[in-house]
Amino acid sequence: MVREDAILELQAIEAEVRRRRYPKDPVLWIKDKLGDHVWSKQRQIAESVRDFRRTAVHSCHQAGKSYIAARITAWWLDTHPAGEAFVVTSAPTGRQVRAILWREIGRAHAQGKLIGRTNQTEWWIPTGNGREEIVAFGQKPADMDPSAFQGIHARYVLVIFDEAGGIPTVLWEAADSLIANDDSRFLAIGNPDFPESEFADICKPGSGWNVIGIDAFETPNFTGEPIPDKLKHVLVGHTWVEEKRKKWGEDNSLWISKVRGQFPVVSTDGLIPLQWLRYAQNITLEPGIPVELGVDVGGGGDKNVVALRRGFVVRVIRRDQVADTMESCGNLIADLRETKATIAKVDMIGIGRGLVDRAKEQRLPVLGINVATRAKEEAGYINLRAEGYWSLRERFQEQQIDLDPDDDDLAAQLVDIKFKRTSTGKIQIESKDEIKRRGKSSPDEADAVMLACLPEHLCGPRPVRELEVSWG
Repeated sequence: MVREDAILELQAIEAEVRRRRYPKDPVLWIKDKLGDHVWSKQRQIAESVRDFRRTAVHSCHQAGKSYIAARITAWWLDTHPAGEAFVVTSAPTGRQVRAILWREIGRAHAQGKLIGRTNQTEWWIPTGNGREEIVAFGQKPADMDPSAFQGIHARYVLVIFDEAGGIPTVLWEAADSLIANDDSRFLAIGNPDFPESEFADICKPGSGWNVIGIDAFETPNFTGEPIPDKLKHVLVGHTWVEEKRKKWGEDNSLWISKVRGQFPVVSTDGLIPLQWLRYAQNITLEPGIPVELGVDVGGGGDKNVVALRRGFVVRVIRRDQVADTMESCGNLIADLRETKATIAKVDMIGIGRGLVDRAKEQRLPVLGINVATRAKEEAGYINLRAEGYWSLRERFQEQQIDLDPDDDDLAAQLVDIKFKRTSTGKIQIESKDEIKRRGKSSPDEADAVMLACLPEHLCGPRPVRELEVSWG
């Protein structure tokens, strides 16, 4: 009995010693309080927040960025005196705030049975007499003008910018004012998608930030670092990396940012900069009119791709390898019915002509487009393909296009298309054959999107029969 009492006393002492270590040991806290494992780079991030006032992390895809940011949030609030700590978080979109970072914060709060309550964007703690106060919140930039940071006063403030490349400069300046005292911290973490951003600047040498980079080839599934089996399935793996190596190529901007975790070099001959593409994937615009389809018909093993445009909102809605013209026509009829599109603009070069002819026989609202024909503005563009793609580029530049945030294959194609000027000053876009000679896959999705967005004045006369068709 005496020995059992001694063992219990030693265990109590050990527990108290560990508890006192928690404010200085976030990794121990995460292990003890949450029962979670953090791998080496995550451990480095947590310890950097402990030791440095400003930490910047440029990381590959699916390395556990938001996971560790959420657990640092929970550690920060649990190990500082109640009411003296505050956490401010932001991300480029509401979806990223709620469904990614704050989803993980909610999980950490529940796992650790931590004080207070959380919802999709806030953490509240009780203050007595049935009252409570907010100790953490998350907002997207559209909600958070610089004045939103005013009035936040605490000794221990932690600012977290998740997917930091998409945060506007004015918010960086406002957020930095929150960590004016010595006990506060700033963590900026994200994919290095925006090479001309504030995030890119703070990741450069001499910025004053402690910078940590994560390459996919440094993650546990590639290095063999021991981790629990459940983590192996949620971290970036060999299959995805090899798929992207083959599909994108190692010189593609998305490969450099999403796989290697580095900021790509800004290209002088790229048609659409990665930063514009990422903005289009992050922005949320309301669907509108016109409702039109762009159809790139595959040949020689290439895909058939259909893109749907609803005003400024554009999505690839179908990819297939169907070679039969009759079956492809049937699929197009189904697309028209389901989307209620007023017209389908079909690339009629090569085997696309057969689909256009068959559609005309059935009096479908289909317009054949030959992008090899002369441009409407002959002095400025070498052909209609160049004119159409330049018009698409202007949509990105003017922030008038909303793309699927998860469609990185489309983004990789768009960011990889190059242009040049001829000796007479005309814009020329490289052809599919030229792209393939560079070892790239055919830009079928990009072509379908270009066709869907092709302005009416570049399309030529529309078939009168489209007015006779109603899909109900």
